[in-house]
Amino acid sequence: MKKKIIPVLTVLILIFIILLIVLVSRKVREYLPGTEKQDLETYFGLTSEDEIALELNHNIIEEKAFRKGNEVYLNYQYIHDELNDRFYWDTNENLLLYTTSSNVIKAYADSKEYYIGKKKNSKDYEIVLVDKDHVYIALDFVAEYTNLAYELYEEPYRVLLRTKWGKVKKITVKKKTQLRVENNIKSNILCELEKDDVLTRLDGTDGWTKAVTKDGLIGYVQDKRLGDETEETESHEFTEDIFEHQMRDYEINMAWHQVTVPEANNSISTVLQNTKGINVISPTWFYVNDNEGNIASRASMDYVRYCHERDIEVWGLFSNFENRDINTTEILTHTSKRENLENQIIAAAIQYGLDGINIDFEELDAAVGEGFIQFIRELSLKCDGNGLVLSVDNYVSSSYTQFYDRQEQSVFADYVVVMAYDEHYAGSTEAGSVASIGFVKKASDDILEEGVPAEQVILGMPFYTRVWAETPKSGNGDDTESASEDYVPYELSSEAYGMDSAKQLMDVNGAEQNWLEEAGQFYTEYVNNGVTYKIWMEESRSIEEKLKVMDSHGFAGAAFWKLGLENSAVWDVIFKYIN
Repeated sequence: MKKKIIPVLTVLILIFIILLIVLVSRKVREYLPGTEKQDLETYFGLTSEDEIALELNHNIIEEKAFRKGNEVYLNYQYIHDELNDRFYWDTNENLLLYTTSSNVIKAYADSKEYYIGKKKNSKDYEIVLVDKDHVYIALDFVAEYTNLAYELYEEPYRVLLRTKWGKVKKITVKKKTQLRVENNIKSNILCELEKDDVLTRLDGTDGWTKAVTKDGLIGYVQDKRLGDETEETESHEFTEDIFEHQMRDYEINMAWHQVTVPEANNSISTVLQNTKGINVISPTWFYVNDNEGNIASRASMDYVRYCHERDIEVWGLFSNFENRDINTTEILTHTSKRENLENQIIAAAIQYGLDGINIDFEELDAAVGEGFIQFIRELSLKCDGNGLVLSVDNYVSSSYTQFYDRQEQSVFADYVVVMAYDEHYAGSTEAGSVASIGFVKKASDDILEEGVPAEQVILGMPFYTRVWAETPKSGNGDDTESASEDYVPYELSSEAYGMDSAKQLMDVNGAEQNWLEEAGQFYTEYVNNGVTYKIWMEESRSIEEKLKVMDSHGFAGAAFWKLGLENSAVWDVIFKYIN
């Protein structure tokens, strides 16, 4: 019996020993460093031989570059969105534009030649490549106008882009080790690190340091393998473009003068006789009249002469909405048509001896935003070359008007006018103020938050109000429409009134006015023939509240729409704040 038991025990002991060895081996392997090398093409997300990986400020990004000859090319859209949005690609005319403070640089597709203004230049590489629906720009060309630096490495090909500089943390390897993909000992090895190698420290956690090598490998090193941390300041030599403006050394007191027919110019003496302190007048003289960028004019040299004799500058207004048959997008997105418009504007300004130009382009689609901004850039250079002030009228800031890019406007234009009115307008679904003080304050705060310097902002104010009429509907309340929860029992309409005419309407109807502190306006309401009328008045006190906002924000001045709708008393108030 014993002879039978001994072999069984021996087998069991051997099995136990084997299991123990296996368990110990597994446990030991848990603590042994991984030895598998990371495939760098996978690490950088490369899927073809033509691709070049991009690493921006120590972050590997999805965007890829490619090489042609010795030149690296990046996608235009990435350059525009992430590196320098001043590059503009005209898809209609296959033309790359870049606007500096003094020139427009032009480069055509698949060409080594480019123009700085009218001067022809060339590179030893093609500046712009077009491939089906994609546009690529040579990185060396981008770097000439952008505060960036880059280095190209091989095996695999990768470009290290830098757009940020300053203080960085450096750390030295004190003992030979590995840089791993993740912060654990089993993670794949990115590269071997030698003693005294210097890394840039990015972060640290749980005994590991996240760092980047000189050639752009980002991974983790055990803290115990690293020496002391030091701090260095990295910099890059790049001369930023300097933009100057034709600013007046006095506050702007500007009023728009609506001129709908040439004969209206003859009334300028009457229009100005009750004003006080106006130093800029902007007559609505010019408008885009066809899709080639030609303009129509109602201008008068006698008008300009009369204003100049009274030390009033004339900033002619150019609009895009008087001829409803034109397509503003068509004009602004074709460089040749856009340049024709710019030249027409400058020619008209010179012909009539204008002091400045006031651009009032409204109801634009987001699709034309880039073209509009390029229009302002190019026009500003032409204005500067001819001693003309450039001002641009703008809606108040909102999510759906961001493409007007008011901050970029302010880089090129001299003044940015914010039209702080039409809070409630003809198409509004409820009655309300044209420009309550809260609306004006928000518009003023928002324009500064967008990055427009206060000294370039002109605050637009209304000389008009709206008289709202709520006319009861004829239904008896039993129909299906009136049974709904959102049923409105009246038809809403409105009409714009000047200050005096609105006051007369209120007086004729025996209505009382009450000051609304939250609106910064007098409010009146009355009923006539069953119709309820509501008016948020614009007059001297409400205008003064807006002028206080202008003053407190340190703005360049104010503009008023429009001459002829104000009463004479309001000028005394305006003169208190702008003189």
